[in-house]
Amino acid sequence: MGIRLYNTSTRKLENFRPAGKVVKIYTCGPTVYSEPHIGNFAAYAYWDFLVRTLKANGLKVKRVLNLTDVGHLVSDGDTGDDKLEKGAMREGISVWEVAERYIKRYLDYYGEMEFLPADVVARATDYIDEDIKAVDLMTSHGYTYETSDGVYFDTSKFPGYADFAKLNLSGLQAGARVEFSDEKKNAADFAVWKFIRPSEQHEMRWDYLGRPGYPGWHLECSSIIHKELGEPIDIHTGGVDHIPVHHTNEIAETYAAYGRELSRFWLHCDFITIDGQKISKSLGNTYSLDDLKARGFLPMDYKMWLLSGHYQGTRNFTFESLAAAKQRRLNWRNRIAECYQKDVAHDDGVFEKILEAVNNNLNSAEACAIIEQSNLSLDDWKKVDELFGLKLIKDTPDVDSEIYDLLRERQTAREARDFTKSDEIRDKLLTRGIAIRDTADGAIWQYAE
Repeated sequence: MGIRLYNTSTRKLENFRPAGKVVKIYTCGPTVYSEPHIGNFAAYAYWDFLVRTLKANGLKVKRVLNLTDVGHLVSDGDTGDDKLEKGAMREGISVWEVAERYIKRYLDYYGEMEFLPADVVARATDYIDEDIKAVDLMTSHGYTYETSDGVYFDTSKFPGYADFAKLNLSGLQAGARVEFSDEKKNAADFAVWKFIRPSEQHEMRWDYLGRPGYPGWHLECSSIIHKELGEPIDIHTGGVDHIPVHHTNEIAETYAAYGRELSRFWLHCDFITIDGQKISKSLGNTYSLDDLKARGFLPMDYKMWLLSGHYQGTRNFTFESLAAAKQRRLNWRNRIAECYQKDVAHDDGVFEKILEAVNNNLNSAEACAIIEQSNLSLDDWKKVDELFGLKLIKDTPDVDSEIYDLLRERQTAREARDFTKSDEIRDKLLTRGIAIRDTADGAIWQYAE
């Protein structure tokens, strides 16, 4: 059973096989300067599903996730405040405290979403020595030049610079993709190292070329990959917004410093919108996982909603669609509950069909449809839960003997046509979160929510 993935670099569905015995994956992680919102977790849900799919196929995985705690400027280019500095000004604390606060918040949410732990969680500030060595290498190979505000990558020296994002460099206007400076040789050139001007407030700083400064945002990923995984890696993941700037620049830096391809496969997910609008603080639609919980939804309900669609599709979040996902997850849990109570007729080879669907470019939506239309054994459900990471089994324990005693007592009352007592037992069970479904074969208990 083979895996096919849509490779952004070739714009094709391709058969995937790791180059070595272990699949090397790098995931662009968050910039840790503010409260994460649900849009931030969409990509990580998709890439968690990727890792689970690879493991379901018997492959070993080494995955690195970075945390950007320095260097990511507001423009995503080379101008504006560092996002960590902006967060410090907003909250009246140091940039280091901002980083610690939101790293903890992010990792707490990460755990609530049941994402598999990354093998390496890499903070950008732990790789400054590697950044400096990379800039030195790029400079010695003739790819950089120095300006008053930093060391810049000369994109004209890398003939393949435009290939990955299919950029039209001749038509690139100043400000269209990156900020233009009179000192830049080309509009697409980007900073690999930024100098701190005497009047500039920047708490995170390191000395390089006799001046205080900090690494360019894109460089951290190249340095982390080089140290922790080695080039080329098997799969690099991120959002579609990373294609024209961030990932294009990573590719250029890695080639210029080390003379090697960065990644064999590139996977990019699309955005989610909320009620048809871009997620924006000014619109008041930056919901956090805590906001969802306050409305009665679990993180697993949100993950269910995400995996009910495809990672390459533009998803529109509404609370109505989230409610439908919550109901789907509850229905799946109650199908598991039924497996505890009787022998459920199940379809042969159903999990193999589910896995075949997800092996086709992570088609979780098709896999969900197969699950809805098929009969699964308890063993099948355990495999589904391992694949989707929805806590289906953990959140659906078999009930204790007291519940089964009450079910038998209720059945006896019904057979005696003592419906008052039958209803009393039903209501008592409901207070414990257990609903009753009467069938021709007897009563079946279910979780009420």
